[in-house]
Amino acid sequence: MKPSPRPALNNGVHIDQLGFGLYKVPPQDAAALVATALGEGYRHFDTAAMYGNETGVGRGIGGAIGTSMASDGGTGGSGEGVHSLERQDIFVTTKVWNDDHGYDATLRAFDTSMANLGLDYVDLYLIHWPCAGRGLFLETYRAMETLYREGRVRAIGVSNFQPGHLEQLMHKAEVVPAVNQIELHPWLQQTALRTLHEQLGIRTEAWSPLGRGHVLTDPAIGALAEKHGRTPAQIIIRWHLQVGNVVIPKASSAGRIKENFDVFDFELDAGDMDGIAGLERHHRTGSHPDNVN
Repeated sequence: MKPSPRPALNNGVHIDQLGFGLYKVPPQDAAALVATALGEGYRHFDTAAMYGNETGVGRGIGGAIGTSMASDGGTGGSGEGVHSLERQDIFVTTKVWNDDHGYDATLRAFDTSMANLGLDYVDLYLIHWPCAGRGLFLETYRAMETLYREGRVRAIGVSNFQPGHLEQLMHKAEVVPAVNQIELHPWLQQTALRTLHEQLGIRTEAWSPLGRGHVLTDPAIGALAEKHGRTPAQIIIRWHLQVGNVVIPKASSAGRIKENFDVFDFELDAGDMDGIAGLERHHRTGSHPDNVN
């Protein structure tokens, strides 16, 4: 397998464009799935306090550090191209949950996440939801700026922020968010929000990148899968990569983990990309950010 591209965030930190999402991964399964994903070439893992699996994610990463891994993302072994995996090879994201908004509460929540993960730092820390009705996300972000200045996080950002939330944040923030992680898939392409991200220097990251599986059944996606000899999931992940999104599909089996990462040896042509652009339905599979408090 080829490695994932690693574009730079607005502070120069590099993020693996294709990562492994751990939403709804049972805590008891997280360590084994992380280890499997590392063996297939994944180096970016996305968890959150709310997921309840930070401990398993940390165990999976800790168990892999110092072991022999193939430098091209293979399963390891001896010989040329094999290196020892180090902490700096792995990109870890976690998020502060809605109940922990506020300056002091965010700092406490971060300490809890760090203890669960068993890491000295995280690569990206996000506000999980703006919870604008509570009026605390500016204080939450200020705490994250403190963590960033202290070197405990390499980058900070937000998740599920709408244009109005970003406008409020940008008026007060000293550090421009590196990422906004949003629901994004061919049925919800978020074109206006992605354009705003580009203007502000914020990287777009897609959660629910397959529309919780619903978009896999779209006949247009199926036709492209047949055309390229790929699976529908591979077509959609490839679309995300070519659009420029960071993308974090979840997988619960070794086969699906491998399938989702096997997307770097083909390309969608301009007609394919135009066809997927035409699938926009403004269809959410999750909550609208304005309704989460």
